[in-house]
Amino acid sequence: MSPSSTEPRPARTILHADMDAFFVSVELRRRPELAGKPVVVGGTGNRGVVAAASYEARRFGVHSALPSSVARRRCPHAVFLPGDHALYGAVSAQVREIFDRYTPLVEPLSLDEAFLDVTGSQRLFGPGAEIAAQIRAAVRDELDLGCCIGVARNKFLAKLASVEAKPVARPDRIDPGLGVKVVEAGSEQTFLDPLPVQRLWGVGPATLEKLHRLGVVRVADLHVVDRTALQSTLGANQAGHLLALAVGDDDRPVEPEREAKSIGHEETYPHDKHTAVELDRELVRLADAVAQRLRAQGLGARTITMKVRFAGFVTITRSVTTADAVDLAPDILGLLRPVLETIDPTPGVRLLGVSGSNLTTPSHQLSFDDVLDAGPDWSAATSALDEIRGRFGADSIGPASSLDGRGLNVVTRGGQQWGPDDER
Repeated sequence: MSPSSTEPRPARTILHADMDAFFVSVELRRRPELAGKPVVVGGTGNRGVVAAASYEARRFGVHSALPSSVARRRCPHAVFLPGDHALYGAVSAQVREIFDRYTPLVEPLSLDEAFLDVTGSQRLFGPGAEIAAQIRAAVRDELDLGCCIGVARNKFLAKLASVEAKPVARPDRIDPGLGVKVVEAGSEQTFLDPLPVQRLWGVGPATLEKLHRLGVVRVADLHVVDRTALQSTLGANQAGHLLALAVGDDDRPVEPEREAKSIGHEETYPHDKHTAVELDRELVRLADAVAQRLRAQGLGARTITMKVRFAGFVTITRSVTTADAVDLAPDILGLLRPVLETIDPTPGVRLLGVSGSNLTTPSHQLSFDDVLDAGPDWSAATSALDEIRGRFGADSIGPASSLDGRGLNVVTRGGQQWGPDDER
């Protein structure tokens, strides 16, 4: 007999593993002389942002996503290091290999955090708290890195718990963290009620202000707030969402495989671009990088999007959708160059981006019209390009327009994630 739909769902054991100051910790492995000093990793230029800060730097109010210029003012004696996305990705893969030893159900959220469903692993490795301790020990002993882990019955509670497991930087000291924080079954409300309501997912500044006007400061206040007033203030959907989280409800499973929805690159420039020639040169670089990543994953994009952010932070996007999926730079350029011609760059362009979405199998079959057009066939040249890059590196070959006084200015994945580092 199949189980009734009204029967309770079997309890899960979910871990949320969050690497401890990951980018900084990776840098300290190759720069051990910086241990104990305020270290900031990210974009070092005036338009950069902080990717990670050591706890010594956090004592001065430096944190991720803070503009690098503000971080320098708050902590002028900090050591600022440019981010190395390729290195962090390689180390993240090593961390992932450790996670995979304990369960196949691993859902990465970023390079430095992931959910793990260890419900089916406990017979082999022990309860969730023991698995968490084993993972932390393996990460420490094998990779010389730290991580904090929350253990609970669902993803929401596990992520909150991992925050409680972390060290805390205070102006006068750094308090060590628990390392592992377990929210035991039956204790969820005791754990949740004292937390500030902004710790709930979906509570941003605007929502927080509305909740404060209703007298909701802590999670516990959501149990007694007038529900009609809450719904009229936030809307029925958001009110229901917060009320469910306030009692720890979260049925989302750990999803180990996520298909890419888009592939793209964007760059913020140290100095604004003011001419069509400059933007076209940047468009060539970005189209080449996006096409290469599409081919590396065996994908083509039917929708190509260009993003432009002007000096005044006004941002526009323009998309072109085609019948056939593309994965070649000339095809991407053919779609976006007419769009670029309609944009006036004279106010100054701060950022340019190219992305492909609506991903599917690329289309390379020639039609009768293509044969009559007798245009160039880029497939063979592109294959040679990929082979050279695969053998000698991404900066071994590229568009001629990418050459400058310092060599080939290639687009690297993650290279602009935290803003420009220099004047290139």
